[in-house]
Amino acid sequence: MRIQPWNLVFLVAFIAYLGIRYFFARQTRGNEKAVSRVGRDGILMAIVSVGTLVLPTLYLFTPWLAFADYRLPAWAPWFGALVMCLALWLFWRSHADLGRNWSVTLEMRKGHQLVRHGVYRSIRHPMYAAIWLISIAQGLLLQNWLAGWSAIVTFGLMYFVRTSREERMMCEVFGEEYRIYMRQTGRIFPRFRAELARKLDAARNQRKNRRQRAA
Repeated sequence: MRIQPWNLVFLVAFIAYLGIRYFFARQTRGNEKAVSRVGRDGILMAIVSVGTLVLPTLYLFTPWLAFADYRLPAWAPWFGALVMCLALWLFWRSHADLGRNWSVTLEMRKGHQLVRHGVYRSIRHPMYAAIWLISIAQGLLLQNWLAGWSAIVTFGLMYFVRTSREERMMCEVFGEEYRIYMRQTGRIFPRFRAELARKLDAARNQRKNRRQRAA
């Protein structure tokens, strides 16, 4: 193994990533499926694993990818570690807020609920946002063109193919409720104007309630 501090940081972070997935997968194992749009999910996830697992493993434990090594500025791995910490928190929080409504593939359980609290209050796909951040952190921690930046390419393919299918499924199940939610939130970035309007409405309602209680 290439025993370098930033490689170890990446390895620990990747183990934490797998641990989060495993923990919540166990919690949802008994879910009874009501809707399934799995389709090409298996192929997409296999492609993603090349960038997130196969190439980093080859880089860390073999010399086969040494031809693609390069050097980053000294600040880059520090920034990558910071991004990774933020990403893992968001990854955990997005699973926790979904609870039993989470599935690794495009499936919905019986009694599935539209989650709009926590990190889902501002963005519809915080889990994807977390994986984008993990992919960026991987590139800043692993100083190898192939092992470092491959996750952005492979996950990007999955994201752009899968997200529209996922949102069509949500619209089919939740109808106008989900369409309203789409107008109020961004996919992986908050819609700041909508968020500001929501906060102003909440503040106005609080003032109105205080005046009513005072009267």
